[in-house]
Amino acid sequence: MRGEPADLDEEQLVRRVARGDRRAFEELYRRTSPWLTVRLRRRCADDQIVAEVLQETYLAVWRAADAFAGAAAGGSAVGWLWTIAARRLIDAFRRRAHHAAPPAAAAPGTVAPADEAVLDGVVGDEVGDALRRLAPELRQVLQAMVLDGLSVRETSVLLGVPEGTVKTRARRARIAMREALA
Repeated sequence: MRGEPADLDEEQLVRRVARGDRRAFEELYRRTSPWLTVRLRRRCADDQIVAEVLQETYLAVWRAADAFAGAAAGGSAVGWLWTIAARRLIDAFRRRAHHAAPPAAAAPGTVAPADEAVLDGVVGDEVGDALRRLAPELRQVLQAMVLDGLSVRETSVLLGVPEGTVKTRARRARIAMREALA
């Protein structure tokens, strides 16, 4: 893997980070932190928590880059980063829940541009259109559980709603998707 970090893709950058390459880490951070910040802010309105999670995520990347399986395991570097960030966000919510009221969830609304790009890259036009037509609270549950791979409990903590509400919204979302795609 020769070349400057700016010339490498994200997977190659993670491989170099695993070998302790600080320039590759800086380039990975430069490319991915804006997108990751937007996704985290869509799920948490508390800027302090978002900043902590972002820092913890990149610290975990620095320490565990050698654990990244990459395309060989059907994953991507950006997906791996998001998985780390989502789990760190859940951990932050849990820590805060023990000390105070849970942080405010991000205001419901339309899908953020970063999430739009993820939807476009993961699902086809017909399915993506059906997802975008869902009510925001239903779409948030599907995004967390399907796109982000979170459990019902993790989705509950992330969105700040009871587990039963997550299950109900997931069921309603599946029914709406089935009808939209019929």
